[in-house]
Amino acid sequence: MSFLEKKKSSRHSIHTHDSKHINTVRTMVEFENDYQKYELITIIGRGYNDAAVIYLAKHIPTGQQIAIRQTYLESSKIDLSVLQNEIVLCRQLHHESLLPLYTSFVHNNDIWTVMPLMAYGSCRDLIHAYFMSGLPEQAIAYILRDVLLALDYLHNRGIIHRAVKASHILIEASGQVCLAGMRNAYQMSRNGVRQKMAFDYPHTSKLLQWLSPEILEQNLAGYNTKSDIYSVGITACELANGYAPFSDMPATQMLLEKLNGTKPVLADSSTIAALSAEQNITDSGVPGNSGSDEVETNNPEKSGALGYAYNRTFLNTFHQFVDICLEKDPESRPNSASALNHPFFKHLRRKTTEALPSLLHPVNPLSDVHVSNLPKEDTIVDDLGREFEDLDMAVDWNF
Repeated sequence: MSFLEKKKSSRHSIHTHDSKHINTVRTMVEFENDYQKYELITIIGRGYNDAAVIYLAKHIPTGQQIAIRQTYLESSKIDLSVLQNEIVLCRQLHHESLLPLYTSFVHNNDIWTVMPLMAYGSCRDLIHAYFMSGLPEQAIAYILRDVLLALDYLHNRGIIHRAVKASHILIEASGQVCLAGMRNAYQMSRNGVRQKMAFDYPHTSKLLQWLSPEILEQNLAGYNTKSDIYSVGITACELANGYAPFSDMPATQMLLEKLNGTKPVLADSSTIAALSAEQNITDSGVPGNSGSDEVETNNPEKSGALGYAYNRTFLNTFHQFVDICLEKDPESRPNSASALNHPFFKHLRRKTTEALPSLLHPVNPLSDVHVSNLPKEDTIVDDLGREFEDLDMAVDWNF
């Protein structure tokens, strides 16, 4: 039995960009606060520094495939106030490009959070398992457009996401893109008054590569929603190059590079010569021979991706979009609404759900597993688990 979706037609379940319609469709099913209404099938990921496990699960009354996150309340790795704020915030937000939480409840000292199944996994999963040298440019355009739509929704409500990265961009079987990672979000409204600048800073080191210079600087000037636009620029490079910028640098060097205004770029035929020379200097401390097509780095992911860059050329509008998002001065960056009007997105004529699945070919989303047809022996469940592991899903269903 194959556990991957074979029928292309089944991918397209929702074809709309109407947020209200999307959320109506998603919530037509009533998800009960009762663990007996759910069957856990296999682990597909982890989160909260391994304090949470994400399961492929089935809603027994309807047979619908879903994802359930079990968070261990007694774990010392988790801040319960952060978890509580995330759940409360997510239940208040309704946008098709934000990951919805259907319901949450406590069972045996675990918080069960019920969510839709993101059958393509995260963009980081796709890169690690299939697109090691980066996603197709057209797919990136659709993905980033949906991310910016989600950010525009958040920013209009005074919310800074603060964690835009490939592992927080999830894709449904229909091709719908959903931004996750809301536990890192910051609400600028306090006691009914919206602050102009934020002075609260993320505490996790896992976000450093994507955070803006003004957040990392932590000075009296503070930061605002345009810090998310910088993260979009870093994420664009991550999706296109197959690796995140600054991934081979110590944190202190990365901080200095950002504060000095160093801008990462898309790796293609127009930039690879400069990137190769820069990499030779970084690795050896002295200028090296950049005349070879072989690019050696201390990062295997980066080395392979840079080697492939000689054979591709991104649109000038894509380079320009990344460049303006990565301006060191926040005032020089566009806001989310202006970014959506950038020429890079002008050529997108279709809805994401209509275009993205074919652009991700040959990747197939995880199928709805017919649990009733599976023998109940542990070996079958183990085989299913290995099927998910082969897809690298355990790397990051990271909320």
